[in-house]
This record gives sequence, C-alpha cells and structure tokens, in this order.
Amino acid sequence: QVQLVESGGGLVQAGGSLRLSCAASINIFSFDAMTWYRQAPGKQRELVAVITSGGSRNYADSVKGRFTISRDNAKNTVYLQMDSLKPDDTAVYYCNANNEWREFWGQGTQVTVSS
Repeated sequence: QVQLVESGGGLVQAGGSLRLSCAASINIFSFDAMTWYRQAPGKQRELVAVITSGGSRNYADSVKGRFTISRDNAKNTVYLQMDSLKPDDTAVYYCNANNEWREFWGQGTQVTVSS
C-alpha cells in the first residue's frame, strides 16, 4: 500500500514562513508528478505547486515568487517552502502523487496564517 504523510503545518503570523513535507512509502521516481493542493473553507480545491519526475516545476499564480516546491529522491520526500505567508494562504494542504494508472492522497495538514 502506498502512503503519503504530510507534516509541517501550523499557525504562523503574516509574513512568516513554513516548510511542508510529504513523505512517500515508495520511491517517488515511481510517480510522474508530485503535487501540493490546498482547500480553504468555502473555496474550490486549488493546485498550488507541482514537480515532475524530470524536475520541472509549476506554480499557481497566487503563490509564484513566494512558494518553492522541491524533492529529495533519496528520502522519498517532497517539500513546499512557503515564505511571505498571507492570511489568504490559510487552508488544508494536501500532497498528491500520480502515475499513468494510480493516484494517491495524503490526509492533509492545516496551515493557518494570522493577520
């Protein structure tokens, strides 16, 4: 069974930083892409950042210049470095892994940014 475990969420003041981690139970080379999503109350789920097995990266316009996605293949872990956080970043953040046949989700980690 493939499992994804997120960590690093918490409460932070506006302008602060957090680093989220997503640890996979298998080699992340097995996946075509690793993606961070987020969902705030009353809002649609939003793609935040994606990194492919080849190392390419893409970001939502709302987080460009502030968030950075990266991976450590040896640790089977994907990270999301979040800087200059805003109250609008408050959401549950989910890790997603997919390949041609399957898709997996973590249970999410809460990020709350106070003003």
